[in-house]
Amino acid sequence: MLIFVVLIIVSFVIYFYNKTKQFRTRTVLPIRKKWYAARASMALGSFMALFGINQLFVFQSTITYIVSAIFIVLGLALVYYNYKASRHYQAFLEEEADLNP
Repeated sequence: MLIFVVLIIVSFVIYFYNKTKQFRTRTVLPIRKKWYAARASMALGSFMALFGINQLFVFQSTITYIVSAIFIVLGLALVYYNYKASRHYQAFLEEEADLNP
């Protein structure tokens, strides 16, 4: 399942990129940092979900099914919650851009 390995690596790179942008952002208001944090958590959630799906194909045991189910559920919950948070913060980015020179 090479496609899952590629998607896992891509999601980790996106996570690392957004975390780096979160720490390097210099703004007065923290909205942009929260937006980057939400996007990074979305990527981390997709990493967890894809890792769980990948493990289902690699190993076939009862323990693997249980652990993979936990990873998939937690990963999808992270993606869902942080997608909503990212959309919420997106609305305030234009306002923050007007306040910061």
